[in-house]
Amino acid sequence: MNLKSKIREIPNFPIKGISFKDITPLLQDKKAFGLTIDRLAKSYLKNKPDIIVGIDARGFLLSSAVAYKLKRGLAIIRKKGKLPYRKIWKKYILEYTTNILEVHKDAIKSGEKILIIDDILATGGTIKATIDLIEKLGGKIIGIVFLIELDYLKGRRKLKGYPIHSLIHYKQ
Repeated sequence: MNLKSKIREIPNFPIKGISFKDITPLLQDKKAFGLTIDRLAKSYLKNKPDIIVGIDARGFLLSSAVAYKLKRGLAIIRKKGKLPYRKIWKKYILEYTTNILEVHKDAIKSGEKILIIDDILATGGTIKATIDLIEKLGGKIIGIVFLIELDYLKGRRKLKGYPIHSLIHYKQ
């Protein structure tokens, strides 16, 4: 099945010049969604992480299903103001704005093997901030998996030294 055919592109959203990749058609298709989760989890069926990390917000949809498939717990990275307990935070830059990510201080234990899952790799700002938070808590990243990678934005350059896998690539 061609998963890319299940991604709807919305031009000029959220701002002019950005082509939003809408994953809701993929999520609505039970076969495509199941295949997506199977493919995201595939490389980690034997070398399982201790915990899966999902990133706010669409990353939660994918990471929770992979955590279930791998029978692992889920830690979440949220946008500022969404977590009620003791937390650490990191400011980062997106293609068109800045933001702050937070994680609970007890979400990851030092030495735990971490698999990060998110919906999209664009410029790499969000994932780099996530990596910084995980490493500050002592987590050891064994993999980073994306549904979509926008190759033309070269976000992978910020992630040297980490094993990365993306299911769908957009060259331009």
